[in-house]
Amino acid sequence: MTRERFVKAEIFAIGTELLMGELTDTNTAWLATRLPPLGIALQGAAMIGDNLAMLAEVFTQALQRADLLLTTGGLGPTQDDLTREGIAATVQETPTVQEDMRQAIERYFQRRGQSMPAPNIKQAHLIPSAQFLPNPYGSAPGWWVEWRGKVMVAMPGPPVEMHAMWEEQVEPRLRQIVTGDVTITRNIKTMGLSEAAVDERIAELFGQENPYLGIYSKADGIHLRMIARARDEATARTIMAPIEDVILARLAPYVWGYDDETPERAVGALLQAQGLTLATLESGTGGYLVNSITEAPESAAYFKGGMVASPSALSTAHGVPAAILQQHGTVSQATATGMAQAIRAQLGADFGIGITGVPGPGPLGDKPVGLAYVAIAGERAVYEQEMHVPPRRITLKRRVSNTALIELCKLLRQAVR
Repeated sequence: MTRERFVKAEIFAIGTELLMGELTDTNTAWLATRLPPLGIALQGAAMIGDNLAMLAEVFTQALQRADLLLTTGGLGPTQDDLTREGIAATVQETPTVQEDMRQAIERYFQRRGQSMPAPNIKQAHLIPSAQFLPNPYGSAPGWWVEWRGKVMVAMPGPPVEMHAMWEEQVEPRLRQIVTGDVTITRNIKTMGLSEAAVDERIAELFGQENPYLGIYSKADGIHLRMIARARDEATARTIMAPIEDVILARLAPYVWGYDDETPERAVGALLQAQGLTLATLESGTGGYLVNSITEAPESAAYFKGGMVASPSALSTAHGVPAAILQQHGTVSQATATGMAQAIRAQLGADFGIGITGVPGPGPLGDKPVGLAYVAIAGERAVYEQEMHVPPRRITLKRRVSNTALIELCKLLRQAVR
């Protein structure tokens, strides 16, 4: 691979199960975000089936265009795992069993109280131009291949295995050999303003090439993506900083997260940083909110607990005053507020979230499918929001739960400021 220039890369997700729609390729998108900071330009990506002739043809053609080929999948022990064979055919080298890797794979199975199945010997094969990449979470080692000034990297398909191999093996090696320009990105995530309203507030920032600013409408709000390119990361960040400062100055009340943050991760980090706790009571979302919160491993540090009730079963037993339920019904803003205040008091949390809605399939009395209410109760104030979402159960669950977490994020960020 040539040094001192912007390296071109292509990614191939390998497996017939991907082409059949049986599995979703998440690896390509994950890798695509890791390449620009290394000074690597992704110029193409594709899914390829388990076909040896096709793999060899695709790899050969890609090497005429790109400096770096990254593959995921096809490193298993079965006959249709053909990534190794495809690379070997491309460089016209013969794989042979490496004894040290055979022993390493045997130890992998021994640690699990198993004997190595005979087909797994396939994973111990290597060609002369390749080096093994250890796999801390699986039996399939990767390949690092240097051939005629190009690099091919074969990584396993399971994301947990691929992520670890990339972070521990592949990225450090690439940093040593790629010294071209660096591209950095920064995502600022907002909610509460439409795409047009965000555009209007920062209109003069668009249209530049370096740094570049893009605006995108997502399920969790409006995202602003900044991209800057320079010889080194520090210079790229200096180029980006003025635009980020303007964005935050004009949109700060609407910002809830950055980069890869999810609503549950963002709210968890803010609660931990401020030493605060959260409890939830949800109706109509089937536990989606509590499940999202507990996806974060550290949630035990700030999440006191949650209760789930169906709209028809919500009652004073959940702490909601009878007068509110009798006057407003189970799906109302007053009820959501009563839920937030009740769960906060019952579990002794700093914040309580109450959600109530009509997920369908039919209306609840005069309340239509897709109607929902969110409330966030704190020590001094209550945030309230009425929502109307498309009449699909999963859409209501996801959007209402995300909105509750994002609005809490915004409240917590304002408290920090």
